[in-house]
Amino acid sequence: KNGAPFDLFLSADLDYPRALVAAGLADEKSQAIFATGRLVLWTTRPGLKLQSIAETVRNSAVKKIAVANLDTAPYGRAARQALEQLGVWADAQPKLVVGENISQAAQFVATGNADIGFVALSLVLAPNLTEKGRWLAVPAELHAPLAHGAVLTARGAGNRAARQYLEFLSSKAARKVLEGFGYGVPASP
Repeated sequence: KNGAPFDLFLSADLDYPRALVAAGLADEKSQAIFATGRLVLWTTRPGLKLQSIAETVRNSAVKKIAVANLDTAPYGRAARQALEQLGVWADAQPKLVVGENISQAAQFVATGNADIGFVALSLVLAPNLTEKGRWLAVPAELHAPLAHGAVLTARGAGNRAARQYLEFLSSKAARKVLEGFGYGVPASP
């Protein structure tokens, strides 16, 4: 939107790519879902037992719960939806520590500044965190799908390399990498 020289835009949701298309800043025909994120409840506290999500949120030993921004971050919105669906939103609210994005929410848990956190599975499977802590998958039916979108920018629409990279994201090789980091991939490339 501000004229940065990007040819391809990848997003943790579909809202931002759609907004770029609506503003005439991206190629509508190139829009694609390249992955689906998965939300987990994660802790690095050795003594903290992860029970069900609701029980863990209500646990008196849990003083701080990290989430991404509840208004602007897709994983933050999903965490709120899951907490509401489980009937523990009111229990969670006073404990929330809100990060700007999902990476910052994970950082709060990794550093011990939050007891638990709702984070992306891809983050807890990343090499620097894979051996730290334990996690519970948040059932996907508790929140809106975390579809990750891609779109060629108006600048990149004519860039062959950018178009090839977008095509690569649906290749067997890319799908294998994405699945290895905990992402779901579209049923058909």
